[in-house]
Amino acid sequence: MSSSDPSQPVPGQTVRHGTGVNSNRAFPTNSFPRHLDPFVLFERFYIEPDEGFPMHPHEGFEIVSYMLDGGMAHEDSLGVTNTAREGEAMRITAGSGIRHSEFPAGGRGCNGLQLWVNLPRDRKDADAGYEDASTDDLPTESLDGATVTTVVGEGSPLSLYTPMEYLDATVTDAWTWSPREDWTGFLYGVDGEGAVNGHAFGVGDVLPVVEAEDVAVESEDALRAVAVSGRPHGEEIHQRGPFVR
Repeated sequence: MSSSDPSQPVPGQTVRHGTGVNSNRAFPTNSFPRHLDPFVLFERFYIEPDEGFPMHPHEGFEIVSYMLDGGMAHEDSLGVTNTAREGEAMRITAGSGIRHSEFPAGGRGCNGLQLWVNLPRDRKDADAGYEDASTDDLPTESLDGATVTTVVGEGSPLSLYTPMEYLDATVTDAWTWSPREDWTGFLYGVDGEGAVNGHAFGVGDVLPVVEAEDVAVESEDALRAVAVSGRPHGEEIHQRGPFVR
């Protein structure tokens, strides 16, 4: 797989955070060394029972965390405490500044997906905020060949300053993902294997989508993938660790 061919998937990259947490990062990576406006980064995190992220600051963007297994306990400087479990999601608006911590709950490890979404220049100083959604809050649709849950988008209670859509699709035959015109996005493999636009696609693979096009997803067994797209801001993304200027 080659990063020079935008029509083909590229592998994610293992990243080890300073706290000892391991992640599989979709971008930016050596295979795809740039952001995907409006998205700053996306990764799947794996937190062991004795690891986690102690209280730390963020500014200038929004975070969507979506749990795949186990529970993650969140606490922040707004006074919010919440544990998100499998199939549940959280949205944090860092804006002008927030501090939060993330640790596995119940004495066992957890893993999930985390997306950083840039705030447009005129919203960088937005008030910090928090919102969460249970599994029952997120609409799920059964289609011919796939089951699709909307994490962010129509029917979901989670909203961001950036117009976007975040879908969790389990494909058992065939499914066509159609991002909106002029939106940027990506497809990320969560579980199983299959094909995307005729190319092999599996766990940790990512297909960047920088121009509006239908994406054909197929699997003879079951492929679970998330499909994320959003309206670009047309502004440079300046990331400095936990801050996005």
